[in-house]
Amino acid sequence: MSLVRALIGGRTRPRRRGALAVLVRLAAVLVALPVVLVPIYLVAPPVSTLMLWSAVTLQGMERHWVSIDDVAPVLVNSVIMSEDGRFCEHGGVDWQALNAVIDNPNGPSRGASTIPMQTVKNLFLWSSRSYVRKAFEIPLATYADFVWPKRRTMEIYLNVAQWGPGLFGIEAAAQHYFNRPAARLTARQAALLATALPNPEVRNPAKPSRGHSRLARLVEGRARAAGAYVGCLADDAP
Repeated sequence: MSLVRALIGGRTRPRRRGALAVLVRLAAVLVALPVVLVPIYLVAPPVSTLMLWSAVTLQGMERHWVSIDDVAPVLVNSVIMSEDGRFCEHGGVDWQALNAVIDNPNGPSRGASTIPMQTVKNLFLWSSRSYVRKAFEIPLATYADFVWPKRRTMEIYLNVAQWGPGLFGIEAAAQHYFNRPAARLTARQAALLATALPNPEVRNPAKPSRGHSRLARLVEGRARAAGAYVGCLADDAP
């Protein structure tokens, strides 16, 4: 009996070691992939994990890449004032907001997610909220912010953000909800689209709830007074 156990154990251990080696290699690839892709995405239009998932699961995927120059400035301002008011100030991570979330026993929330963090999450990570995901987001967002100019970060974010089931990017969203290109969005439409981002599968910019409309009015006012908050997106900004 002991001989049989020894033989079985001898066969199991190499299999376990082989499986562990495969897992280690897979983890190394998953870590290295964003490091390689971030510089490539400096010039190439990227796709997100959610886009790939929608395509693989046959849920449908609609996205039309558009330059930030072909997006109404009021939409860009609205997104910043709604999602990340310190976008032009931080280096990818808003440590002040993040520390406040860490002190919150209820766990991480979208409130600490900057636009660079949301961008790398969309491109490389998963959607469920957890400290594990945040641990990946923070170095990736810092790295991306170092490699990409602010305008490129915003351009990528606007083109990979989800605005509804299978609906990705601001051009597809503008056409879907308002039957017009992103370049011709009004201030009200821009605010409704920006405030739909935290919950795009529930909030419909074309048919906003009372709460959604109220939040959009607030963001619309902030976008009009954005001023220095969006200065880093000027064509001649460093």
